[in-house]
Amino acid sequence: MNTLTIDIRKAEPRDAREIADVHMEAWRGAYAGIIPHRALSSMINRRGADWWANAIRRAATVLVVEIGGNIAGYATIGRNRARELRQQGEIYELYLRPEYQGIGLGSRLFAAARRALADNGLRGMVVWALEDNANALAFYTGAGGRDIAEGVEIFEQRALKKIAFVWE
Repeated sequence: MNTLTIDIRKAEPRDAREIADVHMEAWRGAYAGIIPHRALSSMINRRGADWWANAIRRAATVLVVEIGGNIAGYATIGRNRARELRQQGEIYELYLRPEYQGIGLGSRLFAAARRALADNGLRGMVVWALEDNANALAFYTGAGGRDIAEGVEIFEQRALKKIAFVWE
């Protein structure tokens, strides 16, 4: 019988290639048909292994969920960027490889990200999700997030509504 270990930890520069792969797979799965193809491809291509290694070295807080030594997902966290919202922390991104979605890993990574923000003294948290991303909306609603604000992201002259979910 094989036992797989699941570990959530802070990313290291050596993780950059796998995080870039997760980013590509997860974004294609989440946003194909929502974000225009050319814009989506450009956004994915900008974030290769070098980009991620630099982000990790620059002290960006990137958490990874690792299963049996392979990175299955990541989250990026920090201070809330929306000044009009009073929550101090923000999960900027939380993504899993498609084959690891729906089995509870996202919830574990989400909980670890919340703890890390709280451990850094940041009270309350916000997460933004595109309104057309039904899986993200269901996930954040299921995690107890309250939908309190809206915004717009522009991709190739196409305006997409985004929703802010908050936790106190």
